[in-house]
Amino acid sequence: MDPTADVTSIAHVIQLSVAPVFLLTGVGAMIAVLTNRLGRAVDRARSQEARYAAATAEEQAGLRSELKVLERRSRLIYSGMLLCALCALLVCSVIVGLFASTLTGAAIAPVIGALFVAAMFAFMGALVAFLREVHLALRTLHIGPP
Repeated sequence: MDPTADVTSIAHVIQLSVAPVFLLTGVGAMIAVLTNRLGRAVDRARSQEARYAAATAEEQAGLRSELKVLERRSRLIYSGMLLCALCALLVCSVIVGLFASTLTGAAIAPVIGALFVAAMFAFMGALVAFLREVHLALRTLHIGPP
């Protein structure tokens, strides 16, 4: 086997892997955004839980309602994070598949394509969860005096 051809084929696979690596950067940024939103929701929930014991019955009802919304938001954020992590794992599998295919000569293009499509569906799911969470946050937003 010609060593120059091997180096050339590996260099080509590295070039093909650049796009999925950029996708991983975007997925990582999305996880960072979701982590920040989750932290804020958890902090708000802890704040409201601390106020709960000293609140009147009417205030407690309002706090319970807000805590339910915060719980739902947290679950949506977690779903988005889970789907982003799945997307990242699938993209990494695509990259490994590209190299494995080159090194072994195995024809696994359909598998690589399926992994990439699955990664895109996972990322789309994460974006939908993110949008649902933002919509829920905005729907329950109160600005101004009560």
